[in-house]
Amino acid sequence: MIPRIQIRDTIDIDLSICSQNMLMKRYWSRLLALVLVVVIGLTGCSGGSELTGDYQQDTLNIVSVLREALDAPDDAPNKAESQAEARKKINEFAARYQRNASVSGLSSFTTMRTALNSLAGHYSSYPNRPVPEKLKNRLEKEFKQVENALRRGA
Repeated sequence: MIPRIQIRDTIDIDLSICSQNMLMKRYWSRLLALVLVVVIGLTGCSGGSELTGDYQQDTLNIVSVLREALDAPDDAPNKAESQAEARKKINEFAARYQRNASVSGLSSFTTMRTALNSLAGHYSSYPNRPVPEKLKNRLEKEFKQVENALRRGA
């Protein structure tokens, strides 16, 4: 009978140690999850975007960057860098203003999105080919329309 009690006491002690270990694991896993959420939230919210939130200024800055990328000669050493910068700006602009209801109805925005989609489509489909003159001329025309619409406030 005595060995049976010792076994039962040992089992009780083992179960209490086991439950303490489970509580500690649960505590540490929840703490780790909380820390990860905070870190990811802070780094994700900081963003590396150079857009200011001022639609007119951001649009004019992107037009400037895209013109530089389009005007760079085909044999320029920084051509790939300027194209990568242009693609990055296109993505940032689309992410920032696509769902903004106060901007999405403006004629400058719809014209700008048309231009951005055309250039992004060319960069995606033909990454190693230069932008054709016909597309450059169309983009320049659309950029001027965007600038005029921004001056009018549309």
